[in-house]
Amino acid sequence: MTSRNQQLFELSQKVIPGGVNSPVRAFKSVGGNPIFFQRGQGAHVWDVDGKSYIDYVGSWGPLILGHAHPEVVKTVQSTAQNGLTFGAPTEAELEIAELICELLPSIEQVRLVSSGTEAGMSAIRLARGYTGRSRIIKFEGCYHGHDDALLVKAGSGALTFGNPSSAGVPEETVGHTMVLKYNDLSGLEDAFKKYGNEIAAVIVEPVAGNMNLVAPKADFLASLRTLCTQHGSVLIFDEVMTGFRVGLGCAQGLYQVKPDLTTLGKVIGGGMPMAAFGGRRDIMQCLAPIGAVYQAGTLSGNPVAVAAGLATLKQIMATGFYEQLGDKTKQLVSGISAAANKNGISFSAQSIGGMFGFYFRKEIPASFEEVMECDKDSFNRFFHLMLNEGVYLAPSAFEAGFVSSAHSDVEINQTISAAEKIFSAW
Repeated sequence: MTSRNQQLFELSQKVIPGGVNSPVRAFKSVGGNPIFFQRGQGAHVWDVDGKSYIDYVGSWGPLILGHAHPEVVKTVQSTAQNGLTFGAPTEAELEIAELICELLPSIEQVRLVSSGTEAGMSAIRLARGYTGRSRIIKFEGCYHGHDDALLVKAGSGALTFGNPSSAGVPEETVGHTMVLKYNDLSGLEDAFKKYGNEIAAVIVEPVAGNMNLVAPKADFLASLRTLCTQHGSVLIFDEVMTGFRVGLGCAQGLYQVKPDLTTLGKVIGGGMPMAAFGGRRDIMQCLAPIGAVYQAGTLSGNPVAVAAGLATLKQIMATGFYEQLGDKTKQLVSGISAAANKNGISFSAQSIGGMFGFYFRKEIPASFEEVMECDKDSFNRFFHLMLNEGVYLAPSAFEAGFVSSAHSDVEINQTISAAEKIFSAW
């Protein structure tokens, strides 16, 4: 009998390219067909066939409180009753802007937008407008949205500029983008030595989450800060994923490195489409309507999204929230690692705050190159076996996972037990 999931996917492919509205949902990386979800509550989601799963995707990070958190839902409902959008300022926009500035000392002014891609694109344009320079640096394996200038893969050798990584992106569009190796200090120093007075900005995920979870090596972020300061370049931390996920002070607080600009998303929208970029006042003052760098958005600061974000931020500010979240995530990681090691499986894992990474590799990777050494086939097998056990992981070996405050010891232990069952029969 054909499942409802299968039926919906077949129908979707007729009217939606690939049957999905974002590529990673298509299960192309792991094989099989995507799951169509019907509802979520706490740490669990249910598909259209009625099967339940413990969810470690959390809509790719925003749901730090779990699905349908009562306070968030209540706030969204009451806000929606007063109107869905105005295209005009609201008091709540001021409230969330003040709160973001209070929580992140590096941000003196902030502008709300509707997506992480929009935040990254706008931050790059602003950095170029502020410095009067064109060249930018990004790092291999880091993703900053699908803006043309950032859809770029590494060039053919050291200190070469990148090539488009998507059809439809002209070579000249990425001609000013240099792609360096993440965690490679010598390559970074060489780039600044050669192009320092031409570099408008360096954009980086301070903790990479789009090539699986890769942590920064000691001094990598601090060296970035030093080099940008020395050469008058703008340091942009892309904290769309890590923002309020790894700690209340985000990754910049965790590693004590102050960027010039920060992009935020996911958690600050509480599950609704919202993002932001902000930073030093002198840079932000270059934005229209008071500066020459144009940026706009009809639904920016949407009242319903802002309400969800505010309700979420107020919950995560509770004393001990991140200590408990971090402990749960460590418990998950250590339990699954122990199960793999017990059965002689080449496996490693790590966590930072509420983020985690699983790798079918003996040692934890520190670069895109090392991530690519992981056994992708083993991950795909593990993914489907865990799915059968009612555990929903990201359908890709190159994505970080997420734990929410709604995950209790019950869900964590059930997940570890499922992994133990799978690895013992591996």
